[in-house]
Amino acid sequence: MTDATSLIAADWGTTSLRAYRIAGDGSVAGSVSLPLGILKVPDGDFDAVYGQVFGPWLDRADPVPVIAAGMIGSRQGWLEVPYLSAPSGVAEFAAGLGRVRTAAGGAMAIVPGISVTGDDGVPDVLRGEETQVIGAHLLGRAASGLVVVPGTHSKWILAEDGRITWFATFMTGEVFALLCQHSILGRLMRGDGEDAEAFRRGLAHGRSDDPRSAGLLHRLFSARTLGLFDRIPGEALRSYLSGLLIGAEIAEATTALSAWLDGIPSSLTIIGGAALTEAYGTALAGCGFSVDEVGEEAMVGGLVAIAKAAGLMG
Repeated sequence: MTDATSLIAADWGTTSLRAYRIAGDGSVAGSVSLPLGILKVPDGDFDAVYGQVFGPWLDRADPVPVIAAGMIGSRQGWLEVPYLSAPSGVAEFAAGLGRVRTAAGGAMAIVPGISVTGDDGVPDVLRGEETQVIGAHLLGRAASGLVVVPGTHSKWILAEDGRITWFATFMTGEVFALLCQHSILGRLMRGDGEDAEAFRRGLAHGRSDDPRSAGLLHRLFSARTLGLFDRIPGEALRSYLSGLLIGAEIAEATTALSAWLDGIPSSLTIIGGAALTEAYGTALAGCGFSVDEVGEEAMVGGLVAIAKAAGLMG
């Protein structure tokens, strides 16, 4: 470890752990990514993972603060940190940090999630995405106020001056995986290559407002019948289904936004990994949105901002 280390920041999610060594100027001086998300930690021994991953960066003579966001703060994580209510921003997240101590005397701060409850009385939650939104805003990359974070559970988020005011979750990625792996729709699929034409066809069908096509539960079966009648080859069916589900997500999300806002923003920011941001960028641009894309720098920026607000980092 070098003397430049001022903070260790971590995105500790369900399947993976990404950790960053932050220098005094807020830049990333080193990073590591491991398949040690909360559901993959042997025997739930988070303490051992802390030592394994962060240990090489820690100086016992000069303690370095550690902060993490994501599912590590969930009920299945190291410590369940209570959800904050919207609207919330950097100050609220810094004040609501959870704290854990390791057997060796180390410590880690955990960013709380955020919840909203709709007019139907049903709650919705974020854990991790709130930090990405804060980071994107501070980078000047979320000016429109509408942010999409695609993933296992895609999030559509409204923010104002870095404060999250509303969001909605869509289980697009998880449903896609389940249908491909555990339903009859996957039986005709061959390979996992990408087919742009099939993706666009699925996207159009998924977001169509034609009542003769019924809803998603009916349209999903087209991922089988189009294969049965050789109208889409097996190698392209995964792409078709992906487009279908993303199209349905966009249709549902924009309907919800229309009910929440006087008008849907014409521009938005997508935060995520390269593959997903590319797929969603193509889909959303095709729907008329002006799209900006942000990567892992959003999470790093958000963690640094919250750490500074909490006095963990100068």
